[in-house]
Amino acid sequence: MLNEFASRTVDRDGVALHTRVAGDGPPLLLLHGHPQCMAMWHRVAPTLARHFTVVLMDLRGYGDSARPAPDAAHHAHSKREMALDAVAVMAAHGFERFDVLAHDRGARVAHRLAADHPQVVRQLMLLDIAPTLAMYEQTSEAFARAYWHWFFLIQPPPLPEALIEADPVRYVRSVMGSRHAGLAAFDPAALAEYERCGALPGTAASVCEDYRASATIDLEHDRADIAAGRRLMQPLRVLWGEHGVVARCFDVLALWRERATQVSGHSLPCGHYIAEEAPARLIDEALSFFQTDPKDHP
Repeated sequence: MLNEFASRTVDRDGVALHTRVAGDGPPLLLLHGHPQCMAMWHRVAPTLARHFTVVLMDLRGYGDSARPAPDAAHHAHSKREMALDAVAVMAAHGFERFDVLAHDRGARVAHRLAADHPQVVRQLMLLDIAPTLAMYEQTSEAFARAYWHWFFLIQPPPLPEALIEADPVRYVRSVMGSRHAGLAAFDPAALAEYERCGALPGTAASVCEDYRASATIDLEHDRADIAAGRRLMQPLRVLWGEHGVVARCFDVLALWRERATQVSGHSLPCGHYIAEEAPARLIDEALSFFQTDPKDHP
């Protein structure tokens, strides 16, 4: 999919990162979620490329990017490392400052990217997440039941990995099909991509390490930011699905206003997978937000 976007591999410290780029205009980085890859943007990226230079990137451990070896501290899959990947990818494409549109896990990477590298992120739009630390600290029974994979994937190896590897297609379909719109929301070609990438060697280990990092080292980084009084200074737009779990379990705007200084946002009439359930609405939101000068945002 997205074959009209030129493919390029960027190496950062031995980790090969798969990217695609198209368009002409201000740079816009798109980061995907779990258990997906850059194919999730297929309904929005071509239109955005008429207005921006759109850079698509598979996060380490996902898609056609490399799967780093796990480590005891989960450092290799921390959002801090993934944020450095994003900086390297954009620099390789010639951009030192850019906007970011990100969903799910990619939005957690974007949060860390904007926090650690405020000089490179001009504006960011995050889709269907609240801050990671807040979501863990405010976990309810309803959230735990709906986001069961958060707690399954962080269990010690090798059990989660073994269960996923036994039937990776079933895992992908179980996670994605249990949401508001079911599997009908996904183009068959996109779903096939998620299934292909989910079955690649090392994917299960990287997916588990991604979530283990979010429950350990990433929380340490978040707590350090809070203790130091650091907040995101860039304009931040947050969107969430009105039929999604995040909307039911968390006050999204209030939680982001604790972590950022310029926050706006609202729900959209869809579930978790905004880019595939409500692509036209997302395109309108992105064009409106990213084509506005940062100083003109409220």
